[in-house]
Amino acid sequence: MDSQIDQLRVEALQQIAQATDEAGLDAIRVQFLGRSGSISLLSEGMKSLPKEDKPRFGKLLNDARTAVTSALDEARTELQARADRAAFSGVDVTLPGIARAQGALHPITQLQDRAVQIFRRMGFALADGPDIETEFHCFDALNTPADHPARNEQDTFYFQDGRLLRTHTSSVQIRTMESAVPPIRIIAPGAAYRRDEIDATHLAQFTQMEGLYVDSNVSVADLKGTLEFFFRELLGSDAQFRFRPHFFPFTEPSYEVDIRTRALGNADRWLEIAGCGMVDPAVFEAVNGRRGDRAFDPEKVTGFAFGFGLDRLAMILSGVPDIRLFTDNDQRFLRQF
Repeated sequence: MDSQIDQLRVEALQQIAQATDEAGLDAIRVQFLGRSGSISLLSEGMKSLPKEDKPRFGKLLNDARTAVTSALDEARTELQARADRAAFSGVDVTLPGIARAQGALHPITQLQDRAVQIFRRMGFALADGPDIETEFHCFDALNTPADHPARNEQDTFYFQDGRLLRTHTSSVQIRTMESAVPPIRIIAPGAAYRRDEIDATHLAQFTQMEGLYVDSNVSVADLKGTLEFFFRELLGSDAQFRFRPHFFPFTEPSYEVDIRTRALGNADRWLEIAGCGMVDPAVFEAVNGRRGDRAFDPEKVTGFAFGFGLDRLAMILSGVPDIRLFTDNDQRFLRQF
């Protein structure tokens, strides 16, 4: 049996040395080490050996099995290295590499991130809500009457079940007040949808940033100071603002915020950039009715809300004349940012 083991080991090593591919090595492994392989069959034949001879023959078989296994592993490694050398034989490593194009964040995303950072420094937290909303969250809770133009199907995208694509992210303010108690200080950036005629200044989908602050003794001075600080951080410390009286159903008093455009390097004129106001008590009462408590009792808490379009701000800051450029996905345009 000693000579059989030596003969099998020599034969296996010779075949391994002559193998030219992985398939050949697998066949050799099965031939010698498989369940019915030559070396495995010799192991079964040890049952008939005298007891005193079994340890010696067992060691010889293990040595043969180890030698064949090691030779197979080395041969596989060499075959792989040979294949790698062949694959790269025609590659000139001295040639310059091919530069990969590096992308960047969309200009609207860049502006949104910058705005979020400024508001976070003032203690505002991010809040989010669904794009598909109910009429209660989008209109009723915001003191918007049933005959308001915004609730008309010509202005708003409705679904057959009565839900709609939110026309502003003010709905996030309502959802936040439904689930939290004062003090609340949040911003809600996100998409809004309106059936506007698409042109150089209007899209059917646009990006809005809204904010809400509710606490005891919140005043118009807090509103004015917050927005002036934000816009000066965003547009420059020399920016000039004015708060012009306006009407919104969900705030009272309400204001439009204008900026003097010479701070932006443009002709000296006033340009509207945001809407804001003190939260109407009717909004608090609608939230209380939904909650079933008096957490937002208008006799105890006050608050302010504001909102502005990030697309419009991006146009102002970048000097972009047509809002559609932000959605055309033209690499020549986007590469500038």
